[in-house]
Amino acid sequence: MYYFPSVTGDNTSEAAHRSGYVAIIGRPNVGKSTLLNAILERKIAAVTPKPQTTRTRILGIKTLPNAQILFIDTPGVHEARGLLNERMVAVAKHALAEADVILWLVDAAAGVQAADRHVHKLAVASGKPICVATTKIDSVRKDALLPLLDELSRLCPDRAVVPVSAVSGDNVDRLLAVIADALPAGPAFYPAEDITDQSERAIVAEIIREKVILETRDEVPYAVAVHVDEFTEKPEQSLVVIKATIHVARESQKPIVIGQRGARIKAIGQAARREIEVLLERRVFLELFVRVQTDWTTQPARLKDFGL
Repeated sequence: MYYFPSVTGDNTSEAAHRSGYVAIIGRPNVGKSTLLNAILERKIAAVTPKPQTTRTRILGIKTLPNAQILFIDTPGVHEARGLLNERMVAVAKHALAEADVILWLVDAAAGVQAADRHVHKLAVASGKPICVATTKIDSVRKDALLPLLDELSRLCPDRAVVPVSAVSGDNVDRLLAVIADALPAGPAFYPAEDITDQSERAIVAEIIREKVILETRDEVPYAVAVHVDEFTEKPEQSLVVIKATIHVARESQKPIVIGQRGARIKAIGQAARREIEVLLERRVFLELFVRVQTDWTTQPARLKDFGL
């Protein structure tokens, strides 16, 4: 059963109000966080070209006229090597148990790979209803999608396969309708204006971490964590003062983040501040520090401090 961008429909096929949790799962870098941000029309999850950017459970709340969908963004399911990766995969698997519906994402340009089949097995084993979406359809021709849609239809018979693009918004409304139909009947869990249960501090930390990854590229890929040390609102000045610490795992990584004469950390701060001001709708004074937490990715206590 295929849906294409030209298809339109109601938000639900039944009058009863529906609500529930939807775990967004997929292998790394299939566009889970990008799609969630597009659905919410606000950025709450970090997005970079690097796989495994998402580390923790992030809740996104989408309220429709007849449904409230509680999306759980998860780290990409991958072969875990090291404690940090084990914790990330555990977060994804816990989301499967928590969810009422599974949203399985497959990259339309990459097709179904071995890692996708592994994710599919986990989704089926959960016993939950599965919705399927192919992401990044803006990067492939429509006729090139047909073999992929056929394959996914065989893997998930009697399930709608919805091709979507987070960039253009194609078919996102149709995907929401399909997901809403799969949810159980029930009242809304959150006020209609809420889009996440994440605190502003937590989203700010994610924005800063994203900018560190984007600025350092391959030099400091996953050895970065961010903690917001101060978040002081000054209403009389329409200003928020934020101080945050960027934690790295080795001494050699600290000068990489700082850059020559502080150029890189200045660029990180400028990019993060612009985005935080959009989030908070106020001026922001942002001060960043860099601290070495030796091998923090291998220490259970440190991982817990950083929400893992």
